[in-house]
Amino acid sequence: MKRKRLLIGFLTVIAMAAILWNALSQPGIADLKGNFKQVAFSRSVQNSGPVIRVYAVTLSDTLWKQMMEYGDYMPHNKYGSTKVYFFLNTGPYPQQVSIGDVNFDSKFNGYCVGFYQKDAMSQVRLKKLPFAK
Repeated sequence: MKRKRLLIGFLTVIAMAAILWNALSQPGIADLKGNFKQVAFSRSVQNSGPVIRVYAVTLSDTLWKQMMEYGDYMPHNKYGSTKVYFFLNTGPYPQQVSIGDVNFDSKFNGYCVGFYQKDAMSQVRLKKLPFAK
């Protein structure tokens, strides 16, 4: 009986360690290539309606797949929207973003290399060079 309890305890500890390791070893933003850095953020103030989030992020290279993954890691609420504007860290980028139709000063439009959006219906898109003519 004592050996059975010891075995059950040992297996329980191993199972709990495996669960904890699995929970803490999930990939995240820090694992992405591209040296991503959030430089500006704005969020709508309401909590009962749709939550709107706008981010400005710098990166070291135009890694489109990595940009999509970065956007997927950003928080999103049902019926809300999440927008992420990507800028190269070697050029100018906005220090502030705002909620609305225009999210940052238009002088930075030419420096935006990517735009990720997850809309109210959770439809995702990544647009390359969104302000190019």
